[in-house]
Amino acid sequence: MENKSNDIRLFWACFISLIATAFGFFVRGTLLQAWGEQFDLNQVQLGQINGVGLWPFAISIILFSLVIDKVGYGRAMCFAFVAHISYAIIVICAPLMLADPETASAAEIAQGKEMGYWMLYIGNLVFALGNGTVEAAINPVVATMFSKEKTKWLNILHAGWPGGLVLAGLLIIAINTLNLEWVTWEYKVGLIFLPALIYGVMMLGCKFPVNERVAAGSSYYEMLKEFGGAGALIVVSLITRELGGVFGLHVYGQIAVIVVLVGAFAAYVQSFGRPMFIFLLLIMLPLATTELGTDGWITSLMEPQMAAFNLAPEWVLIYTSFIMMILRFFAGSIVHRISPIGLLMVSSIIAAVGLSFLSVSSGLMILLAATVYGFGKTFFWPTMLGVVAEQFPKGGALTLNAAGGVGMLGVGVLGMPFIGLLQETTVTSELKAEKPAIYEQVVMEDSGVFGAYEAVDPDKVQDLNEEDRETVVTIEEAAKKGALFYMAGFPCLMLLCYFILFVYFQTKGGYKAKVLVGHGADDEKFTGGVEGPADA
Repeated sequence: MENKSNDIRLFWACFISLIATAFGFFVRGTLLQAWGEQFDLNQVQLGQINGVGLWPFAISIILFSLVIDKVGYGRAMCFAFVAHISYAIIVICAPLMLADPETASAAEIAQGKEMGYWMLYIGNLVFALGNGTVEAAINPVVATMFSKEKTKWLNILHAGWPGGLVLAGLLIIAINTLNLEWVTWEYKVGLIFLPALIYGVMMLGCKFPVNERVAAGSSYYEMLKEFGGAGALIVVSLITRELGGVFGLHVYGQIAVIVVLVGAFAAYVQSFGRPMFIFLLLIMLPLATTELGTDGWITSLMEPQMAAFNLAPEWVLIYTSFIMMILRFFAGSIVHRISPIGLLMVSSIIAAVGLSFLSVSSGLMILLAATVYGFGKTFFWPTMLGVVAEQFPKGGALTLNAAGGVGMLGVGVLGMPFIGLLQETTVTSELKAEKPAIYEQVVMEDSGVFGAYEAVDPDKVQDLNEEDRETVVTIEEAAKKGALFYMAGFPCLMLLCYFILFVYFQTKGGYKAKVLVGHGADDEKFTGGVEGPADA
């Protein structure tokens, strides 16, 4: 009874720590403009602050997984707690760097703004590292505590993310509605103290479980073999591409880093990696693009409809997040009936229908179409984590967290640029077909991850007369919405992949979770998937 009480308390502490990560994410998105005005930041600097709040998370969740069993989950969560508190303190103190414009020289004013920028940058970097540590710890902790129902409990755990977005959104709207002059943006940053202090106190005295891989005697080397050279190639390529872009490393330098690191790792582990695990990692690329990459796109389509009802734009994210939060609590009963792979197949179909519906909807129908899409994307991320945890328990924290890390890196390195390319290509094609004269005036050539492409130059659009500018805006809005139809190809691709997995498991007698010796292997429901420490 005592162990069960400890597990439940620890689970909800993990749940609230995920709420804390969502609080910081939501608040940062609402404050970028205010920071830009107060610290005189350009769009590049704002992009850097926003970016540093994201990419370190994806990298730290993977790298931390390599050592978290040695460090211990309790110490990892202590680091995350300190990181969350430090983030708020550092960012709140950033205005202290600003010089008094009435008494300071121009050089002192410029230096103060630069120091303020670096305070914001470092604070968000610390926050992202804390978020990565949270995910690196709570996913394997929950998978270990509930080793016989991993998919169910990982879905419930990850209801904390949309739940945090809902709570943060409601608090921000309440603060904005009060419109009190003394309530500055620093108070909004301080909101993270609420969930951070709660999960910090809840974890005091909790006993963290030993990862099932470690408890069963499966070695660290076996964990690396599960991941394999192919897994390292995917992860190292994405990390190097991301860091290469941030620090300006030439493409040939990136290739050299990838060859050296992956070659050394592959030579050490002498393993390709589990083929199904590599397959699942690759699926995370279209999955993350479908779930995360299209969110901002859909939100921008819905915002005018919310404005028609005189509602704040934040209600868009609150609405879709509330749907996800509620549905994830019921994932267990669905998985029990149709299996995790079945749930992923159904979700892919609904997401494809939702995106297709969105591409032709207008007015209130956009809200309905977005609701359908929200139902479709809800279970993708946590259910994929559940499948990885259930099929590769010897991979421990590494394989489980690599799936999430690859998803985050994939959407940043490949997914977002592809969405941008799709939008620009659709817009320029429509312009060329409908208004060739305007097309010749505003389109420029550019290049990116996927090679050369044509894009609309915003500066050239501003040089047009008012009628032509409105024409370009109208075509852009229609073309970008229509491009959502092509985005439906991602869940269709995922459906094909999940169907392949479904057929594979059917040949093995149906989907069965694998349980290491010492973790419920005697349970009749799981005996078909038992793996011992020495089992390859």
